[in-house]
Parts: sequence; structure tokens; C-alpha cells
Amino acid sequence: MSAPRHFAPLARLLHWLMALMIIAMLFIGAGMVASVSERHEWLLQLHKPLGIAILLLVIARLVVRFTTRQPPLPADLPSWQVLAAKASHGLLYALMLILPLLGWAMISAAGDPVMLGHSLRLPAILPAILPAHAQTFAMLRKAHGYLAYLLFLTVLVHLAAALFHAWVRRDEVMDSMLRGKG
Repeated sequence: MSAPRHFAPLARLLHWLMALMIIAMLFIGAGMVASVSERHEWLLQLHKPLGIAILLLVIARLVVRFTTRQPPLPADLPSWQVLAAKASHGLLYALMLILPLLGWAMISAAGDPVMLGHSLRLPAILPAILPAHAQTFAMLRKAHGYLAYLLFLTVLVHLAAALFHAWVRRDEVMDSMLRGKG
């Protein structure tokens, strides 16, 4: 059986939905740290459920990735670019998993409830291991911020690589995520 030329439709849907959500999340996060006005609380109320939605979708995306066949990278791609593609995808998936968990842990360490709306409350993450503690909250907040910057940088590199494939190499890489029958 030959390798597919395009990603599965569900993989493409999850990719583009998560791309929009992550870009929105990065702007919401930047707005939160830049504001001390009443907008801060409103942005925070958007940030938490969006983070949990991203966490759930990345889990679904990993299931789809491991249960469907992906199109291969171009055969003439230099080995360092193959390695860079695999490493950057690994980093993207890791950050998409770690950042929401870190945010959840951070809020738990602050002793605050993790509210996803007016009535939906998540339990504290690992309360026996991570009780409410101001220094732990501060460390997790700093780590969450630094990793968010790393995610932003990684997304920019991912976008640059996609545009390189589309406009410079003119190969099938970008097309494999844009359209096709799977």
C-alpha cells in the first residue's frame, strides 16, 4: 500500500482548529500579562477553558497521529531538515501538552479553583504532591510564561518552514495539510 499524499481529514481539522486556538491563546496570554484593568479577569476567564480545550484536543490529535498514516517528507529533503522537522513537531506536541498542565498546576498552587465557567470546576492537580504554596505558584508562573514564549517561537518557525515548502521548494508538504482526500 502506498503512502498517503495528504493527512487524514480529521488530522487536518484538528491541526487548523488547534492552530487558531493556540494563536488566540498566545494573544490572550500576552493581553493578560500586559493588563491590570478589568480586562485581565475577562481574559483569564477565556484563557483557562481554552487551555483545557487545547489539552483535550492535543490528546485527540496524538491519538489520530498514531492511528493514521502520514504523508512522508520529500525524499530529497536534506537530513538536517528532516531532523529539524521531527524535532520541531515533537517540541510543538510537548508544549501543547505541558503548557495547559502547567497552567492548571499553577492555579492549583495558588490555591485558586480552576473554573471553566460559572459552575464547572476542575479539581486541583495532584494536591498531595503540589499543595497551595506561593513560591511554587511563582515558579510555575514563570515557567508557564517562558514556555509560552518558546511555543510562540516554535509556531513561528513551523509557519516559516511551511511557507518555505510552499513558496521556495514548491513541494507537496504544505498541500498535504491544506487539502486532499486523506
